[in-house]
Amino acid sequence: MSGVSSQSLAAQLKRVESSRLFQIVVISIIILSAITIGAKTYDLPPLLSRALSVMDYAITYFFLAEILFRFAVCENKKRFLRDGWNLFDTLVVVGSLIPLDNADAVLIGRLLRVFRVLRLVSVVPELRSLINALLKAIPRMGYIALLMFIIFYIYGAIGSLFFANINEYLWGDVSIAMLTLFRIATFEDWTDVMYETMAVHPLSWIYYLTFIFLTAFVFLNMMVGAILDVMTAEQNASSQEQAHQERHDLAEQMSQMQAQMQRMEQLLEGKSQGNSNH
Repeated sequence: MSGVSSQSLAAQLKRVESSRLFQIVVISIIILSAITIGAKTYDLPPLLSRALSVMDYAITYFFLAEILFRFAVCENKKRFLRDGWNLFDTLVVVGSLIPLDNADAVLIGRLLRVFRVLRLVSVVPELRSLINALLKAIPRMGYIALLMFIIFYIYGAIGSLFFANINEYLWGDVSIAMLTLFRIATFEDWTDVMYETMAVHPLSWIYYLTFIFLTAFVFLNMMVGAILDVMTAEQNASSQEQAHQERHDLAEQMSQMQAQMQRMEQLLEGKSQGNSNH
């Protein structure tokens, strides 16, 4: 009986941990933590500052209790820290326990307290899926970034050759020219740079327009396309896994129903044989 009660208690705690209410409470505390961290950047009255410090300690201990609760209800505790999100949450919570009165650790402690806001990503499943898709898209984005670097280098070399005598501050060498091109790609006063060179080379507008077309439109859309492709693949994989789990649950229910029907048939046969013996 004690084993059955302990199993039911563990199942109830697991349902609490995965419940929507528990998630909302944790998200609310994370938001409160973010507000507390932001409020400390202002000049506050001493009473309010002390109240925020007490609230910060309370939030820290709440996160400690929450991570211990999640570890307690985890069925496979050896794999708890193998999950990247659980490891991140544990490091942030443990790091937040660093006392801020220690001058050597004050910067690390404050920095980890700021990172507590990132726990919203680990708590909300939709944000986790977005981050996972972004991380999986990094290899594809890396090739696109390499191609962008090649284009930047080619245009930087051309700009340094033709425009260095016009404005050495912007086009003095390849590295400075690439930095100027990055400014153009972000549309930061790029027309001033273009008009300055057009005064000497009237057709230099072709140089700028082709560069902007490649970087701001083509490569940006390629980046977005790579991320969307990975997100679509992730959603399809998640849908297939969910469908597989639903089929598995349905098969288990069917097998349980068949086992119950067989037991009922055996009981009925036993009763009929008993009646015939009488």
